[in-house]
Amino acid sequence: MTELSFGLTAPARCSYLPEQQEQVIFLLPATPIDASLYQQLLQHNFRRSGNDVYRPHCPACQACQSVRLDVTAFQPNRRQRRIVQRAKQQQFWLRFGSPSGDSYYPLYQHYIEARHSDGAMYPPNKQQLDSLLYCDWLNVAVLEVYQQQTLISVTVVDVLDKTLSAVYTFYHPGYQRYSPGILAILLLIEQAQQLQKDYLHLGYYVADCAKMAYKAEFLPQQRFYAEKWQSIG
Repeated sequence: MTELSFGLTAPARCSYLPEQQEQVIFLLPATPIDASLYQQLLQHNFRRSGNDVYRPHCPACQACQSVRLDVTAFQPNRRQRRIVQRAKQQQFWLRFGSPSGDSYYPLYQHYIEARHSDGAMYPPNKQQLDSLLYCDWLNVAVLEVYQQQTLISVTVVDVLDKTLSAVYTFYHPGYQRYSPGILAILLLIEQAQQLQKDYLHLGYYVADCAKMAYKAEFLPQQRFYAEKWQSIG
């Protein structure tokens, strides 16, 4: 068995709940890791950023809960069905496959400047985007959504043996009325079903963070808290 070595960051202001202090436990860079090990860590509230693997470790707060969907059990609600139907009416189409180089940065930059100018990722830069798109030890894919030749959204996806894990979605703010973030998840559920995966991971959910409220709409779901997966809905 591989011996794992971890570090712990110093307390800092939480980007999700400003009244809280956050700490992160992270796998030390010298620790050998591959997709199989990451699959196991993903089941214990860990996530990836570039080549780094981490999870929240905040003594006074347990708000960050990983969310995953059993793609065979998921049932879209009325609003989600309308979002898919509207996308079909607008003749949206998708590509799921390997990242296509530097072509995403203008869209990423526009998204961060328009939607997250008050967040930790502002101002945007290409190194941020590269840390999402590339990993030395993992197969990273993208879900691209288009209307005709216009790229509407990009979702970065980690592809594992039993799981798809949504890393980040960015989209053209002018298409916000089509709910591109929610549409991306619904399309990823279809991809996971076609690839015969067990789960789609949606990252962390924080109940008191308004920007994450949409994740609670995907039911039934499982959340990782009290050190185990628990069913919701």
